[in-house]
Amino acid sequence: MVTAAPVSRLRATFSRDVVARRLCLTLLLLCACDGVSRPDDTLGQQSLGRWEWHGRIVAEPDPTLTIARVRVDTSQGGGDVVLARYDFNPAVGEGDEYSLTLGLELGRAHDLVPGRLYAFGSAPGQIAAHATVACLCRPLRPDSVRGTYRLATRGLRQLTGRVDATLYFTEWNDTTRHVTYSLHQRIDAIK
Repeated sequence: MVTAAPVSRLRATFSRDVVARRLCLTLLLLCACDGVSRPDDTLGQQSLGRWEWHGRIVAEPDPTLTIARVRVDTSQGGGDVVLARYDFNPAVGEGDEYSLTLGLELGRAHDLVPGRLYAFGSAPGQIAAHATVACLCRPLRPDSVRGTYRLATRGLRQLTGRVDATLYFTEWNDTTRHVTYSLHQRIDAIK
């Protein structure tokens, strides 16, 4: 015959085990969240993330080919720069694929404070940003990039952060037509 005392101890032990397992699972899930990605992020796949310590971003429009190029130049020195590329809808046969290339002039990455928002722009303390788009659409010329950058972690050879930006473009042949692209994602760059 089973008495009531062992059954109640068994229930108490079982409920403690359940609580402990739930707590461990919750802590594990919280550790897996990086705080940089969000459920409402744009669905771009980052295919390039380059960080250079002594460089500058060069944005060159080429009106004869109706293209614009963004690249990193390390021949003349400079500060920390990041060049990232995001591919959207890369599935075969869709036809609406496009790629956004974003160049950021961070100044000195060592001076950036993790968690702080830095605005894109030309004023002191802001990050200069340049962007291009590659798509099967009318040729687009870059206008400006507006948004923020937040550094999450800075390692010896890796930067991780978040970009929340709107990229503005104008058609090459019709300056009254403007196009915008949104970029709200994690950004990783390695040296």
